[in-house]
Amino acid sequence: MAELYVKPGNKERGWNDPPQFSYGLQTQAGGSKRTPLTKRVAAPQDGSPRAPSETSPGLSPVGPPLLSSMASRPPPMGSCPASNVKPTNFPVIESETLLEDVLTPLEQALEDCHGHTKKQVCDDISRRLALLQEQWAAGKLSVPVKRRMALLVQELSRHHWDAADDIHRSLMVDHVTEVSQWMVGVKRLIAEKRTLSSEEETNEEEAMAEENQTVPVI
Repeated sequence: MAELYVKPGNKERGWNDPPQFSYGLQTQAGGSKRTPLTKRVAAPQDGSPRAPSETSPGLSPVGPPLLSSMASRPPPMGSCPASNVKPTNFPVIESETLLEDVLTPLEQALEDCHGHTKKQVCDDISRRLALLQEQWAAGKLSVPVKRRMALLVQELSRHHWDAADDIHRSLMVDHVTEVSQWMVGVKRLIAEKRTLSSEEETNEEEAMAEENQTVPVI
């Protein structure tokens, strides 16, 4: 067997020179071939796991991870399906507050106070309401002021005096530059209307008491 791997000896070589091996003679030998253990198995193109073959004991087969392990992982934070996202930027349409809806109830309340309030006070309130109308028509009042005035008029019509006075106070604090010229007249109108309503209620109670006293007892 040695003659297949060792070249013929050289007569000029010394006795202690190592033998020269022949690569061509080794390749011609018909010995059995073994698969190198360091060779990696290529991953399949379709993504399906390949059964291990011709691997030596103690080495785990090389292949793609199992699908079950990938499916069990939670989705990354911050990601969500596009189908679950709903648009929230819908247009919001709100009705515009009209001058007539605010000024008409105030003028009606002032009309009710005539004959029960001093003429000088009524004239001052009327002049303040004229300033309100002028600034509103000229576009000098902001939307929050108009909306709060609409709420004030509603509370005034329902005889909710404390609520109307609270709205007046909030306007004086938040929008004093817009309402300072005419809000004094609105405040005085609330007070006069409240006093008039209290007097009317008192008169009604006294009238009912008198009627009960005049009814003969059988």
